[in-house]
Amino acid sequence: MRGIYCLVFQNRAATLRVGALGEVAFREGWHLYVGSAQGPGGLGARVGRHVRLAEKRDRNPRWHVDRLLLSETFVLRGVVCGATEDDLECRLAAAIGGEAIEGFGCSDCRCFSHLFYRPDDPFTGVADAFTSIGLDPHIKKTNMVGCHLNV
Repeated sequence: MRGIYCLVFQNRAATLRVGALGEVAFREGWHLYVGSAQGPGGLGARVGRHVRLAEKRDRNPRWHVDRLLLSETFVLRGVVCGATEDDLECRLAAAIGGEAIEGFGCSDCRCFSHLFYRPDDPFTGVADAFTSIGLDPHIKKTNMVGCHLNV
């Protein structure tokens, strides 16, 4: 099943090196990363890769979001997915909006960012963003990285 997704992280304040973006300061709270899974394997393959990286932290980073997944400071608290054959990743990013890390996760589009900050639990707001673009949000939460998130 193809679609788009939002990874939901909770984190302590930290500064991480993020590829060409250099040193990036992250406030304590919640960070939301918007991605798409339109390729082979769809949501299961893409989100599964992210979850495995967060659990094992045993690979080299490939994408900006990998820096968060590999960091001990960031805890993957869940994922919100929406099934679609349409390329709605940028529309979802715009719908989530708010305080953003400029240039994060959007090197292949014209968006300002695909990573957003929230001071409080964002799950309801993320689900509302999916609904606002016509998708049915499917929420999977975990309280620790070691919990499996099957999409």
